[in-house]
Amino acid sequence: MSVRILIVDDEEIVIRSCRRILDDVSYTLDSVQDGMSALRKVEENEYDIIILDIMMPKMDGLEVLQQVKERHPDIDVIMMTGLSQIQTAVKAMKLGAFDYLSKPFDPDELQLVVNRALERRRLLQENRNLKTEVSSKYRFENIVGSSPRMQGVYGLIAKCAPTNSTVLITGESGTGKEMIARAIHYNSLRKDQPFVTVDCNTLSESLLESELFGHVKGSFTGAMANKRGMFDVANNGTLFLDEFGNIPLSIQAKLLRVIQEHEFRPVGATALQKTNVRLITATNKDLKAMVAAGSFREDLYYRVNVFPIHAPALRERRDDIPALAYHFLKKFCNELEKPLCDISQAAMSTLVNYEWPGNVRELENTVHRAIILCSDKAIHQAHLVNIMEASPQLDLEVPRNSDDLKRIKKIAREKSVEDVEKLFVQETLKRNASNVTRSAEETGMQRSNFQAMMKKYNIRVRDTEGDPDESVLG
Repeated sequence: MSVRILIVDDEEIVIRSCRRILDDVSYTLDSVQDGMSALRKVEENEYDIIILDIMMPKMDGLEVLQQVKERHPDIDVIMMTGLSQIQTAVKAMKLGAFDYLSKPFDPDELQLVVNRALERRRLLQENRNLKTEVSSKYRFENIVGSSPRMQGVYGLIAKCAPTNSTVLITGESGTGKEMIARAIHYNSLRKDQPFVTVDCNTLSESLLESELFGHVKGSFTGAMANKRGMFDVANNGTLFLDEFGNIPLSIQAKLLRVIQEHEFRPVGATALQKTNVRLITATNKDLKAMVAAGSFREDLYYRVNVFPIHAPALRERRDDIPALAYHFLKKFCNELEKPLCDISQAAMSTLVNYEWPGNVRELENTVHRAIILCSDKAIHQAHLVNIMEASPQLDLEVPRNSDDLKRIKKIAREKSVEDVEKLFVQETLKRNASNVTRSAEETGMQRSNFQAMMKKYNIRVRDTEGDPDESVLG
């Protein structure tokens, strides 16, 4: 995209000099010789950069700068000044000028400051694009799931997002609790402020305290410098405490103070620090039961449980599984640079009927693995190896001793392998219209070996989809 630059100077020789230096095919150059004309040009066109002389008759450069910045703050203004006007140039910087050049300047100087202004604009635009991308990712319409259970969750997010209320998100591991927390943040008035996550399950008690509240240099062995806590880093934004049920009782007391008083004391510090964070917590534990057992403070529980949201398990919203599966299919096909494939009816039936103890995260991993295994135009049951292994299609006796356990485990393993082999043969025949020769060629097997596998599982061509071909019944 072309860069548009406006040159403003009352001396024609300066304008010609700037034009000659910036004579680049990617620049569109306009020029005027007074401040009023410059302001008119700015209203008529969209400029990236203005190169503006300070000393001009009628309206000087400072007044032009001030009006430009009030109406179009995104335009970068480079001031030109004589050697005796340095103090005025400093004032221009305070008014919002990007930089200034002292006359006379070298061609390289002008080109360098223009390049710096353009690089800054590029970085700012990238940052805006990134923020927009992140924000749009967590819009309701981009969170997959239209089941009644998820519609209820969306309704709760919409109600609490514009407020500063503390939110407690509960649900099993892998249900998308952090996704809900981010949706709340990016649909709130704090969306342009930090969203900071702390996993309370991965840090020891002392490290968690330092992570949350920070510490001062020398407060403990290894504290070589001051460290900001996450309550400081997330100030004016949102702090998301994941695995909240694992926080030690000693830190729970300090968290209660932060929530009540909006202030905290870094480890080893004497002064209190103020904080203005919105707190969102998440846990897969039953906090109420922990309160009864004495492992979680009752007063803290009621402080964080102001606005509860429950993330339903995937088995409780099976209607969403097809949409989620295709969402992950598209995502990983793009990442792996593979042609977008489909999911066979049998494979989708398996996905929908599986119990998903690992919830959405397990479904995502299953689809990812299936795409890697898939070399065809569709994911079939045979590609869902982990699900088939986790759900053996046979009733097994309960072992009574270690010998029984070994024997039954062996049977289960053999049965899982048999299930995969059987699905492999059936799906291959379906893809090849029940033609055994083509099926063997596609899989890289000898026809006799493929037929042997068909015989092993008593698979006849008439048992598969497609028109029977009597010549390949074997």
